[in-house]
Amino acid sequence: MAINKEDQLRIDVVRGAKAVFTKGLVEAGEGNVSVRHGKKEELFITPSFNQYETLKKDEIVHLNFEGTSISAGKLPSTEAKMHIEIYKTRPKVQSIIHTHSPFATMLSIVRKSIPVIMEEMYIFLGGSVDVSEFGEAHTLEIGEAALKALDTKNAALLANHGVIVCGKSLDHAIKFAELVEKLAKMYWGSLQIGTPYVISEKQLEPFEKLYESMFANYPRHLRKRIEK
Repeated sequence: MAINKEDQLRIDVVRGAKAVFTKGLVEAGEGNVSVRHGKKEELFITPSFNQYETLKKDEIVHLNFEGTSISAGKLPSTEAKMHIEIYKTRPKVQSIIHTHSPFATMLSIVRKSIPVIMEEMYIFLGGSVDVSEFGEAHTLEIGEAALKALDTKNAALLANHGVIVCGKSLDHAIKFAELVEKLAKMYWGSLQIGTPYVISEKQLEPFEKLYESMFANYPRHLRKRIEK
């Protein structure tokens, strides 16, 4: 029997959730994964206090952008407001993942951004991974803080909270979440050895078209601001 669009999106959320759990980016009861419902002002998101190992598609919550549940059953993730704020502001974003991956969260606690220490940071994420201002969890405030820290990029550290990434596909978002933790670990390790060398903007120029054409998902008005 053919799977309808909504069930497929639920399956996608489960796949993304299990991917970040398997990679050690979240533990049971923390973090969240969502996908946009096409052009509708709706999303599918993991439930509150999510149990990754046993998660099934029927537990995925269908919400509209007002935060109202369309599906019955489980309550949505308490960070749904943050996801909705990003989807509203970034129409190209199709998936959002929030993790508590250890090294990245550690940097968020000391409010230390990750500078561009590898070329792939620019290609996939659009530059440094910056720390947001503190926003109270489960509120619209943290969504606004996340957007400000993201700026034109695809990842940010949420102050004293963890990581937020957004992508033009679920696979992009999974990749970005994994990459942020890898970079956080490398940056932390390099700080133990000495002073990390940061790649200059001039050296990154050859990768700008790759980022803009393949992975960038920020709204066009921000690009106009940059070019002024």
